Amino acid sequence: MSAAQTPAWSAVIVAGDEETRILFRGLLRLHRIRVEGEADGAERALELVRNHRPQLLVADMNLAEGSPTALVADARRVHPEVRVVLVGAASRPLPEGSDGTRPDAVLMRPFRIREFAEAVNPGASDGGARTS
Repeated sequence: MSAAQTPAWSAVIVAGDEETRILFRGLLRLHRIRVEGEADGAERALELVRNHRPQLLVADMNLAEGSPTALVADARRVHPEVRVVLVGAASRPLPEGSDGTRPDAVLMRPFRIREFAEAVNPGASDGGARTS
C-alpha cells in the first residue's frame, strides 16, 4: 500500500461475537479505516485503546464482559480524543450517562452503510476516512 493509500484513521473494534466483529471490520476497511485490534469485552478493548490510541472505537452494546457506558467512560479516560460509536439492537435501550459516558454516535441495527459512514466520520460526503 502506497503512502497515498494508507488509511488516515485507525480503529479498535469491540463486540461480544465474532460475526459482529467481522461486520465492523469489513465496514471500516470499506471506508479506508485501519483496524488496530479487536476485542470481545471491555477490558481487552481498553488495553487496545491504551496501546494503539486509535481515532475511533466502534463497540457493540453486546459485550462479553463490561458495560457499554463504562467502556465509553474508561476509553475516554485513557484516550480523551477517541471518537466512540456504539451499535446496538433496536430493541435494546440506549445507554444513559453524563457527557463523559455518552458516545459520539449510536447506531441501531439494522442500519444502512451510509449511516455507519456518517457515524464513524461525520460530514464525510464521499464515504472515505477524514484526514484532519
